[in-house]
Amino acid sequence: MPHPFLHLSPRISVLPVIHGSGDFAVEVRRVMLSEDFDCLAVPLPGSFQEDVERAIAFLPSVTAVLQEETKSFDTASFDTTSWTPDSEAAGEDDDADRRTFSYVPIDPCQPVIAALRIALQERLPRAFVDLETDRFQSHGSVLPDPYALKHLPLEKFAAGVLPALPPPTGQLRDRIATMAHRLRGLECRFDRILFVCSITDWPWVKDAYARRAESGEPRAVASTDQNLRSPPSALGSPVSDDIVEETELYAVSDKTFLFVLGELPYITGLYETARAQLDDDENLSIDGVKQLLLTTRDRYRADLGNRARTITPHLLRTCLKYIRNLSLIHRRLTPDFYTLVVAAQQLAGDPFAVHLAELVREYPATGRLPFPELSMGIAQAQLPGGDVVTMNSRLPGPPVTWSNLQLSRRPPQPDRDKYRIEWNPFAQCSWPPEDDKIERFRTHVMDRALGIMGQDLANSEKFTTSLKDGLDIRETLRNWHTGDLYVKVIPPSRGKLDCVVMLFDSPADPRDYPWRITWHAEHHDESTLSLFATDFHDDFVGPGIAAATYGGAMFLFPPRPVVDIWRDPQFDVADTLEERLLIAACHHAQERHIALLSDAPPGAAWRRLAKRFHKRLVHVPLAHFSQETVGQLRTFHVLNGQEVRSYAEHFIRKV
Repeated sequence: MPHPFLHLSPRISVLPVIHGSGDFAVEVRRVMLSEDFDCLAVPLPGSFQEDVERAIAFLPSVTAVLQEETKSFDTASFDTTSWTPDSEAAGEDDDADRRTFSYVPIDPCQPVIAALRIALQERLPRAFVDLETDRFQSHGSVLPDPYALKHLPLEKFAAGVLPALPPPTGQLRDRIATMAHRLRGLECRFDRILFVCSITDWPWVKDAYARRAESGEPRAVASTDQNLRSPPSALGSPVSDDIVEETELYAVSDKTFLFVLGELPYITGLYETARAQLDDDENLSIDGVKQLLLTTRDRYRADLGNRARTITPHLLRTCLKYIRNLSLIHRRLTPDFYTLVVAAQQLAGDPFAVHLAELVREYPATGRLPFPELSMGIAQAQLPGGDVVTMNSRLPGPPVTWSNLQLSRRPPQPDRDKYRIEWNPFAQCSWPPEDDKIERFRTHVMDRALGIMGQDLANSEKFTTSLKDGLDIRETLRNWHTGDLYVKVIPPSRGKLDCVVMLFDSPADPRDYPWRITWHAEHHDESTLSLFATDFHDDFVGPGIAAATYGGAMFLFPPRPVVDIWRDPQFDVADTLEERLLIAACHHAQERHIALLSDAPPGAAWRRLAKRFHKRLVHVPLAHFSQETVGQLRTFHVLNGQEVRSYAEHFIRKV
């Protein structure tokens, strides 16, 4: 039972809600299913009742009930001297001539709609008690986050908001007086009435109701709808219902659900799925965010394959912390759409953020509706005929604003097909920033291999005056009984390296890496590079720009001209892609040692192969390097000519 603080009278209980909140919709459902009421009153005018209740029957399909408003034209304020042909051509008066509609969003997470949905299922009488207005004035307010209801009773939440609510003026004051009057009329017919209204209106409805009761105004005999619509006249000037247009029912384009639903479309879909499967939905406003990130990770992996960044549980935990902190900065307890995408971009890159943004807008398919379809925007919509109209919500939630965020997304399929057709197979080159990164990594691997070569020559000696290359703990413990200390002595490495073989995926499936090529250096700081990789024709990211993924590569530095190892017949004895790289490395390397970067150390067959060429493989474990870094280095881009380098950075995304 609602707290006595929320009662207008012994017969009327009020549920103050924040429109468009799933948490308040859950609270409305809990109250209505746990208590016995014989009437539900909602803050909508009677002209909307038929179409709203009809639209609720189509839930979970998202629809909107529209009512066109009359235009007002003030001749006194019209300035005939301000008109010019140029201003008309520029469309400066389009906004003034635009049609205006008020509408009711049929949103499953809208508390008023949730209450009507339950009332219809329970065959509970419904009363639409708001004032009929031909020009509705919407009043949105910035309110506390509804998630606070999870730890705070509704009456305390409502009481905490009271000091920040300004008194109503103008049309809102007339509407509140009308609702208070009609609620008094309902008391003649029903004993237990539940009134669901905006949290910004309920204290003023309660005040208007109390003033009428103190003034001795008799209750209206509300036996018909006409009596319910009778205007209050005991307090202040009379207020009468306006003559309004008929309402119309529209389906909403699934691409614009983000602008009509109070919660994110994906979260709203989770609420509807939980309702259909009788699952717990008490904490979906937070658990839904976790589910959103996990589903985004799965789609991200499926789309990019081995090019995808590893989204570890630790990274997801960090992302959730980042989302929490951003939400608190914006004085929220739950994240909004912008916060989610920003956090995903900062921690996992543009592709992950794009997948998340696309998933957030998804809502379970419900089939085609027998109504015309409109596209929603912020305070506007496009009707089926193409007309753009102004929209005022009858159930306004917190204000919504535009925020800009730059994301680089994959081009649509028609554009990718066009890029593939226009590709010139005789003009290919790399992208210099990626060349610099892979060359620095090659230098790092060479230095690590030289260090491993020096470790084979290390020895220990008794400490005298210098620690040399550090204390040798093992030798010191072995001679602990003598009381002597031993230090390491690592002499300078003998030999050099001029060849590095990197095997990122071993054993490699030739079907996954059909593109094999040898690239020659463009300047003295680059290596001669032979590689096998995924087919770049499968992933165009811009005009003349395609992406591929290394499976393995061989670097010769200093660079030298060599025959393409993939077409050189002397290497045809190799059975695998890795063996061909190793044979070519042993053939072209001028130094005795070859650095081999791979997951597992080379087997006996590979060592015998190197010994046949009088070479020695120095294994550098791939696990010694960050998997995040290796994953980013494996992805590289192929450009269709050097002129593409001038604009490539605008299309290349950091994975």
